[in-house]
Amino acid sequence: MLLKKEMSFVLAASLVFGILAGCGKTDQASSSASGGTGQVIKIATQSPLSGSSATSGEAIELGAKLKVEDAKEEFKKLGYDLQFVPYDDQGDPKKGAANAQLIASDAQILGVVGHLNSGVAIPSSEVYEKNNIVMVSPSNTATAVTDRGLKTVNRICARDDFQGPAGADYAMKTLNAKKIFVIDDKTAYGSGLAKEFGDAVKKNGGTLAGTESITVGEKDFSGVLNKVKASNADLIFFGGLYAEGGLIVKQARDKGITAPILGGDAIDSKSMVDIAGTSIVDTYFTSVAADVTKTAEGKKFADAYKQKFNKDVEGYSAYGYDSAGVLLQGLKDAIAANGNKLPSRQQVAESVRKIQDYQGVVTKVGFDSKGDNKFAKVYIYKFDGAKYPGVQQGEIEKK
Repeated sequence: MLLKKEMSFVLAASLVFGILAGCGKTDQASSSASGGTGQVIKIATQSPLSGSSATSGEAIELGAKLKVEDAKEEFKKLGYDLQFVPYDDQGDPKKGAANAQLIASDAQILGVVGHLNSGVAIPSSEVYEKNNIVMVSPSNTATAVTDRGLKTVNRICARDDFQGPAGADYAMKTLNAKKIFVIDDKTAYGSGLAKEFGDAVKKNGGTLAGTESITVGEKDFSGVLNKVKASNADLIFFGGLYAEGGLIVKQARDKGITAPILGGDAIDSKSMVDIAGTSIVDTYFTSVAADVTKTAEGKKFADAYKQKFNKDVEGYSAYGYDSAGVLLQGLKDAIAANGNKLPSRQQVAESVRKIQDYQGVVTKVGFDSKGDNKFAKVYIYKFDGAKYPGVQQGEIEKK
């Protein structure tokens, strides 16, 4: 008898929960069809939040997060609950692609801000393309990112075939370097930038004193630096990330190498200074990121970022913010064009690519047919002693 009563209770409870669950599904479907109040839209980020590039990766994540939170109230008025979901790609192409599959499986994610590393962005973006998920990159500079002609891939920063030659021009004309030793880290970003730089040096009549490659994760660069010292190069160029860049600078100075050292945007980080310490004297870098302190809007952003996260801005903090801003503008345009109903991923992707005149806190954005930003610039900085950020020396517009 007791068993029968228990069974009756279980069956009754199951029926009640089944009815409630059914009601929940009906309400959700109705909301989805009508663009009802509180319908969830998610914006994802992909960047390294752990590992040797975590400082720059976190800057992208936090910048994008701040923009999404700034826009929540605006989207709430449109009937949507805007949410932020960060993914840690660990600076690893396989992890990035695996995360991209997870992102694709979540129908509420309508766009991605990322990645930091071009070598991670390239395979991940193949997944985005298959699933019509728009990507807006704050920092991927490798030419292959957009040259593949993918409809969902965009970036707001300059390309390596602009950054490399700009660095070479500065090295030769301003730093008076004629004999340059080039080192790269074998990544898609580092090797691509180093090649563009080296080709420009040779085109402009300079000489490559030597070229060498190192591996991400290495700690001892004595072998490469002994070759640098023997070459009597009057400048060292490094295409790679700050973890190795900081060690190369420190170890070069320890060996008595006094030649200026020039790197790309991936050494634009406080961690670069922390690693190199006082050895960082006479170190320069090109960057695709502008100095936020140069404008009133940029200063306002930096103050809000500091207040929100208790951290100073990094090189790509504002570019994470502006990439998210571009994505959200495209999303709003797609919602409006769809009668204020939830747009498809494809509609959002098409809307983002159409953006021509978006003004962010540090950069203006207008995409060409490949997803490159027509207004992107390259900036030259110098580390002024063991402190961050670097001091801007100039800016270059693409002609």
